[in-house]
Amino acid sequence: MKVLHYIPSISRAGGGVSAYLQLLSYSLGKIVELHIISHHTKDELILENCHIHFIEGRLKHPIKMKHEYWALLDEIQPNIVHVNGCWMLQCSWTVFWARSKGYPVIISPHGMLEPWNIKKNYWTKKLPALLMYQKRSIKVCQMLVATAETEMKNLIDLGYNSNITVVPNGLTIDGIKIKDSWKERKQILFLALFRRNKGIDILMQAISQMKYKLKGWKVIVAGIESDYTINDLKTISDELKISEIINVVGPLFGEEKWKAYRESDVFILPTLNENFGIVIAESLICGTPVITTKGAPWPQIPKYKCGWWINRSIYELTQAIDDFIKTPIETRKTMGINGRKLIEENFTSDIVARKMVEVYKKVANSYF
Repeated sequence: MKVLHYIPSISRAGGGVSAYLQLLSYSLGKIVELHIISHHTKDELILENCHIHFIEGRLKHPIKMKHEYWALLDEIQPNIVHVNGCWMLQCSWTVFWARSKGYPVIISPHGMLEPWNIKKNYWTKKLPALLMYQKRSIKVCQMLVATAETEMKNLIDLGYNSNITVVPNGLTIDGIKIKDSWKERKQILFLALFRRNKGIDILMQAISQMKYKLKGWKVIVAGIESDYTINDLKTISDELKISEIINVVGPLFGEEKWKAYRESDVFILPTLNENFGIVIAESLICGTPVITTKGAPWPQIPKYKCGWWINRSIYELTQAIDDFIKTPIETRKTMGINGRKLIEENFTSDIVARKMVEVYKKVANSYF
């Protein structure tokens, strides 16, 4: 089976979408002939088990992009075209151009069609995009792939396309070790894009209210600058008088990232909304318990007893942190082992890749 993925960028700065395709391709490319079309950007990720093709991506050269894209479609002749992302005009173009050639198309919105995302810059950006191209590209595709039941429900409520399935994001656990000790290091980790919806402000306010209980602890705040810069966050921590506790370090990649997970006692993400929340899964892989909010689709956390899944409020966050601090080391170890088990049983890239192939076969068989 030949599968062609389109993604606007495979840059590290692309965040979760780029990381998603990097992880999916590792296993998917072992069971299908996988091709990925993208545009050159800085600091590109290395993707394994696939053929990567770079084409023109500048909006001022649509004809060149179209011809290069069509040429690859003619050469590869995929059974399915899978487009990652929404709102960028190039994403919709790849849908329309593939459909014009008679290929079935799947779209993974990656949370970009969630209500909060649509409301953001609605009048100036989202509504014009919906009217001009975005709504139509969703309607003409054969299927939408959500990463969680909550995202599927929101896509159904949107009403543009009722053919929706759920395939969670996957992770490659090969070579990623679980921590070998749960001895307390007095370290809390936050790792995410520095966007407002990730809850950095809520975390800092909770830490401010608990700063005397957290004497001797460090909160590592890591991520790529977005709505906040590193200096913004340092200023906030100064204003809240918690700069002795908060350590803003910027982005972490590769082994440095995995080391941060393993060396932290707990990982915290007080997010407003996630279509998956890959950083939560990464922490669980490493055996580090998680505190996250119900904006992240992780009801398995209390089921597997590997962390706290709470309402998004400063009060509940402070209570969860306090509960964690009081949790005995042996119980933390059990929670860490349970978290690893949760990922191994549900979210490895091999499991997800097989689920995705079943979706591809279903769409291709019903189309041709």
